[in-house]
Amino acid sequence: MTGDDFRHETDEPSRRGEAFPPTKSSVLESLIRWSLGNRFLVLMLVAFVSLAGVWALRTIPLDAIPDLSDPQVIVQTTWDGASPQVVEDQITQVLSRKLVSTPGAHAVRGYSFFGQSLVYVVFEDGTDLYWARSRV
Repeated sequence: MTGDDFRHETDEPSRRGEAFPPTKSSVLESLIRWSLGNRFLVLMLVAFVSLAGVWALRTIPLDAIPDLSDPQVIVQTTWDGASPQVVEDQITQVLSRKLVSTPGAHAVRGYSFFGQSLVYVVFEDGTDLYWARSRV
C-alpha cells in the first residue's frame, strides 16, 4: 500500500473558495431552495392553510364522546304488584316473540322484575334510531 491510497482531510475541497463536485440534490433541498426564493408565496400559503384550519374548527361538528353503542330501543312496561314470573310469562315473553321479527333487529333481550318488564331490541349498525323507534 502506498500513501496515495488514503485520502486526507486536506485533499477535500474547502468551503471557502473551492466548488464542491456537482451532486444530485434531494427533494427536500429543492423544496427549501424554492421556499427561500418565493417567500411571499410561502407566507400566503401558510396564511391560507391557517385560515382554512380556523374555518374548519368553527364549522365542523365535534363529538367529544362519540356514541359507539349499537342502536337500540328499550320497551319498558309496568304491572304493579305482579311477581317476576307472571311478568315474564305474560309480558316479557310475548313482547320478545313479537319484536324478534322487527326489520333490522339484531338481538332481542328481555328482563323481568317485580312489577316491571324491560325488553331491549338491538338493531344492526348504521340503523337510524328514529326509524328503529318507529318500527317498535
